[in-house]
Parts: sequence; C-alpha cells; structure tokens
Amino acid sequence: MSSRALAKPQMRGLLAKRLRIHLTIAITLSLGVAACYKFAVADRRKKAYADFYRNYDAMKDFEEMRKAGIFQSVK
Repeated sequence: MSSRALAKPQMRGLLAKRLRIHLTIAITLSLGVAACYKFAVADRRKKAYADFYRNYDAMKDFEEMRKAGIFQSVK
C-alpha cells in the first residue's frame, strides 16, 4: 500500500464552475445554430417568397381558378 494520501476533491464552488463552463458552451452553440439557420433556411425562404410575389398576378390566378370551377359562389 502506498503511504501517500489521496488529494481531496474540490467541493466548494464546483457547481458554479461547471455551470459557467456549460453555460458558455450552450450559449455559443445556440448562437451558432441560430446563425446557420438564418443563412441556410430563413434567407433562402425570404428570397423564394420575394421572387414568387415579384411576378405574381392575383387577378390572373383568381380568373384561372374561377374558370376551373373551384369557387361555388363566383360565376
């Protein structure tokens, strides 16, 4: 057996130290994911909607649906 004593574990302030580390990691990851979502999904979706409505004619679409017989109250 070794006569050397084991080092005491750090108990005071352990929770605060671990929380600080995990909170920093969580905030960094969440900001990274939010930025990726913005550039990968939201901006592309905004551009797709803008492109669609740039040339969209609501009256033309309405007339096509009316001629197809979709609306019952409009003849």
